[in-house]
Formats: sequence, structure tokens, C-alpha cells
Amino acid sequence: MKKITLGRTGIATTAAGLGAGGFSRLGLEKHGEDHAAGIVRRAFDLGVRFFDTAAVYGTETAVGNGLRDFARDSYVISTKLPLKDNWRENPARRFTETLDASLRALNMDYIDIYNLHGVLPEDYADARDLLVPEMIKAKKAGKIQFLGITEAFEDDTAHKMLDTALEDDIFDVIMVGYNMMNPSAAKTVFPRAIRNNIGVLCMFAVRQALHDPAKMKTDIIKILQNNQGGPGLEADERALDFLTGPDKSGAPAAASIMDAAYRFCAHNDGVHVVLTGTGSPAHLEDNLRSIDSGALPPDILERLDRLFGLSDCVCGQEKNWW
Repeated sequence: MKKITLGRTGIATTAAGLGAGGFSRLGLEKHGEDHAAGIVRRAFDLGVRFFDTAAVYGTETAVGNGLRDFARDSYVISTKLPLKDNWRENPARRFTETLDASLRALNMDYIDIYNLHGVLPEDYADARDLLVPEMIKAKKAGKIQFLGITEAFEDDTAHKMLDTALEDDIFDVIMVGYNMMNPSAAKTVFPRAIRNNIGVLCMFAVRQALHDPAKMKTDIIKILQNNQGGPGLEADERALDFLTGPDKSGAPAAASIMDAAYRFCAHNDGVHVVLTGTGSPAHLEDNLRSIDSGALPPDILERLDRLFGLSDCVCGQEKNWW
């Protein structure tokens, strides 16, 4: 498994990370806690050393159980504080209660990266002013090691919140939505993150539009309506089939559209960790193999850029899918 250093945190970890959210949530709802913990253990056995969860996912306990037999310094944990309900009311108490609950659920003494979760552009200033001081206190107390923030990509497909957050340069790690149908972060977010040596976690590498032809067509229609489609892009359910066809060498460019999607994200200089989530051991192995595979052929990358290089209006997923 490819190793990386997570920006200015100095953390050495893997370029593939297991995400405990998404549709599957490690298979928790369908198969139960033991199965979910087993997915975590299997990921560790396959070489994964980065694990991402969140208070709202309901998977912190499963992640903690899956990792309980491994040395604490052998893996990295990222979890998140939700901004929901009336979070502005007594934010210090809410922060402490949520962080302590996460530590108990994970059965850990500290969290490597603690993130503000799904911050909308209109909430960013208050989140910074009300919650970052609490994050700094928790860091001084040894409960967290580094500060992170994740965007609400379903609502903020053009990365407006991160545009502001990067100006402040408070956060050591950011989580960004980035995929073949909306690669806008490569032009707006990644260059600035690279300049400030900020760790970048990639989410939404694979979402509904890449395995649901109807959703793919819907997203392409939206791209075209926003005048963000490149030459040759049509509202076609088979628009990405070229990814599995022969490249200039005559060999298949990718084993599947999903394989291409993970490889597309894993080979951008601005991305440190690509997150993948699943409740299936077989899918986990396939996804990790893709993330650890070589880059897509240059002609395929050029074609993707020609078709989707201007797109910043879709995320690949229905809103409120959770």
C-alpha cells in the first residue's frame, strides 16, 4: 500500500483510507456491528492505516472495535463534530460532550484528526469563531492532535467554504469532494493546499452517478445546462464507457468505471488520502487495488479534462442521501 506524509501534520500513513460513512457505513445497518468491525480489521490486514468516521455515522464504536487489537500508534483516526440542530447554543459544552462521546465510542485516549463536519459557506465564520478555540483547547489537553474541516460537497460543489477556510489557514487537514465529473478542486483548492502544505483527504471519488446510468445522465444534463460541458459531452448514460475501452496502446484503460474513478483521484498531486467506503470485503479489496494502481493513460486524462474540466455544479450524489 502506497505511503504518504499527510502535509504539515507530518503523519505517515497510507494513500488509501477506509471511510466509515456513505451508503454502506461498513455494512453496519445491514449486517451488524461485528461485520462492520470485521471490515475495519480486514482493511488493516490489507495495509490500510487511515480510518475516517464521524459522530453522525454511528460507526465510531465499530471502528474502535475493529482496531482494538492493533497498537494505537500503528494507524490514524479521523472523526468529526457535526454542525446540526442548534449548534450555536452553548458551543463549548456541545463540543466537549461530542468529543468525549467520540473518544468513548472509539475507546481511545486521543483522536489524530478532529474535523468540523460538513461546514456550509454561511456557517463557516461562526464555526471558526465559536468552535476553533475549543479545538485548540482540546489539542492542548491532548485529546486531539490536529485540526480538520470537511466541506458539505452536496451543497457546496464549487468549494466556497474551503475557499474562505484556506485564506485563514487554521486547519491542518481538509476533506474535499473531488471526482471525474467535478474535478474543480484541482484548480481551486489543491494548489492553495499544496502551498500551505495542508493535508488533503479526498471524498466522493465514487458516488451514485458512476454506477447509476440514470443519475449520470441527470448530472450531465445539469453540467450542460450550466454551460460547463466540454466539446463532445452529451447527455448519454454511456458517456463514460470509453474508460473501459482500449487506450492508444490497445489495452483497456481501466477495469471498470469505478477503477478509473479511484485511479483518477489517487494520482493528483493535491490529494494525500483517497477514502473508500464499503460493507463488502470483496469490494474493499477491489477498491484498494484501484487506489494503489497506476495512473490512467494520458489520453484518457486529456479526454476527461476536455469533457468535464469546467464542471463544478454536480457532486455525483443525490442530496440528503443519508
